[in-house]
Amino acid sequence: MRIMLITDAWEPQVNGVVRTMKRVIAECEAMGHEWEIVSPADGFRTIPLPTYSEIRLAIGAKRNIEKRFDSFEPDAIHIATEGTLGMAGRAMCLKHKHPFSTSYHTRFPEYVSARFPIPISWGYGFVRWFHKYSGKVMVATPSMRDELEANRFINVVSWTRGVDTETFHPEKRIEQGADNDPFKGMARPIFLNVGRVSVEKNIEAFIELDLPGSKVIIGEGPQRAELEAKYKEAHFLGAKFGEDLAVHFASADVFVFPSLTDTFGLVILEAMASGVPVAAFDAPGPRDIIPGSDAGRIDKDLARAAENCLALSRATTRRYAEKYSWRACAEAFVENLATLPVPERRRFWKRLRRRKRPDIGAPPSPDID
Repeated sequence: MRIMLITDAWEPQVNGVVRTMKRVIAECEAMGHEWEIVSPADGFRTIPLPTYSEIRLAIGAKRNIEKRFDSFEPDAIHIATEGTLGMAGRAMCLKHKHPFSTSYHTRFPEYVSARFPIPISWGYGFVRWFHKYSGKVMVATPSMRDELEANRFINVVSWTRGVDTETFHPEKRIEQGADNDPFKGMARPIFLNVGRVSVEKNIEAFIELDLPGSKVIIGEGPQRAELEAKYKEAHFLGAKFGEDLAVHFASADVFVFPSLTDTFGLVILEAMASGVPVAAFDAPGPRDIIPGSDAGRIDKDLARAAENCLALSRATTRRYAEKYSWRACAEAFVENLATLPVPERRRFWKRLRRRKRPDIGAPPSPDID
């Protein structure tokens, strides 16, 4: 199929949405599908998202999206985010009566409420409106599907994630005391968090836990300077990538995931693939991954969950992560796309071309001598 992706989240942003979609695209291309990606990186005029300047919102993109829609003639359109590009793509699909699918990556109302004095109910009103006409709203876990359905969403389907089990691997662990120990000089055990350092990630709740050893935060974000100044005992290492990130994951003792707004948390699987048990609150995302896995613990007492993880088997944790495949994730994504039946697709594009160029399909004009 030809798939058009419209997303407000793309490189150079580093987050779960971008990493998930890039891996899904790579898997889909290997399966023979073609992509047209509309993102803020396409040269649109952009403005920074208030309080989150790293995210740029594209403005005035509607005409460009329509032109690319006409040229690419997609079989399916997926709108990944509820930003300005997402809204422009949604409007185009409704205008032409072309089906589309959407995904719900973040608990958007709770995320907005954590940053602005906006009631959560208003946020749910907006996201219900945004996703109302989506053929399928893809969410990462069954509990997130149940939560949205309880908030009167329709057409919600589960779409699990995958993990790169080659990049993230227990064999990359460097033992304490080695010259190249990434946590050299820090007291053990190492309790690690990886992700954006921002208020909705609830990192302060992690730093304030009464735990032995050291708390390490990897990542950048608007809250880093504030937290680093306030909590001198925590270790902020900045952003890490690739092999360096994989070594830090594998060399930690417990991964602590304090977020209450993430719908999945890709870093949970990356930690498990590295053999590192995960401690989290009992919230959507962790609730669907961790219980019964022996690869982590969830608890309303996050410190208790973290300390209990110290007794878990790293080998068992790794085996559990191996169940999550990016190919299965990509196949589920394709299956969830909202498309017209093949004969109707041909009729759709024929009608659209005729509307845009009335001369197409008209009988030839008679010769005039």
